[in-house]
Amino acid sequence: MFRPLVTVAVMTIAAGVAQSGQAQSLSPLQQSISASVASDKSFSVVPFEFDPSNSNLVRATWLTGTGCPATVPYVDFLGVPQVAIDPGCPTGDSKDKKVEGLLLVKTGPTANNAAAGARINGLKQGTPVSELGYDLRKPINYSDPRGSHCGAGAPRFNIAIAGVIYFIGCSSPPPVQIASSNGWIRLRWAAPLLAYNSSTGLLDNISDKAVDSISIIFDEGQDTGPDNFGAAFLDNIDINGQLVGRGPGSGN
Repeated sequence: MFRPLVTVAVMTIAAGVAQSGQAQSLSPLQQSISASVASDKSFSVVPFEFDPSNSNLVRATWLTGTGCPATVPYVDFLGVPQVAIDPGCPTGDSKDKKVEGLLLVKTGPTANNAAAGARINGLKQGTPVSELGYDLRKPINYSDPRGSHCGAGAPRFNIAIAGVIYFIGCSSPPPVQIASSNGWIRLRWAAPLLAYNSSTGLLDNISDKAVDSISIIFDEGQDTGPDNFGAAFLDNIDINGQLVGRGPGSGN
């Protein structure tokens, strides 16, 4: 969660989405988490848990059968072959043979110094990024209180550029929703790719900047509305138009 910056030096976590022209920043706790989970350099989406106090209240994992079914054959109760096609994910990862979804969970309070997440590996250091996105298991619209959590701060992309963390929350800056259904929505942030500078709290255009690493962070707990769910299912993580919808090594 986030609160627009005013004149204070320390920000607290709040539920609202920043309005156009307002500054936004990570809380000190989220700054600390972001600094602790910098990405590796080895393009896969690798789950991790950041839990230095061993609270066992966060979980990140790819799970079979929890992803968005782009085109999945099945047999109904009458024995008739059918095909599950969800318009919320019109395209997908062709190597995902098990309909995998990325589960990110933070149980309990947001104040816990812990996070679930995933590192984006395989992105060459210095590569400019012009498009980011994912599919989210949520009905109709990203502001709908049903389904996966979609807050101003989680799930979010953390983009490291020249020692500065830039971030893009699920609902702030607002995504472009390019597909939806009763089960899934497809969210995109594209050129000009705007992200919040964690040092200044201001929105910057990072489209032409050399990226060092990218991670996905989920650190908002069950005290964060409007859903108070503390969890999200993601699929088809989009980096520059390339979709990854499976765990490391799956589908190879």
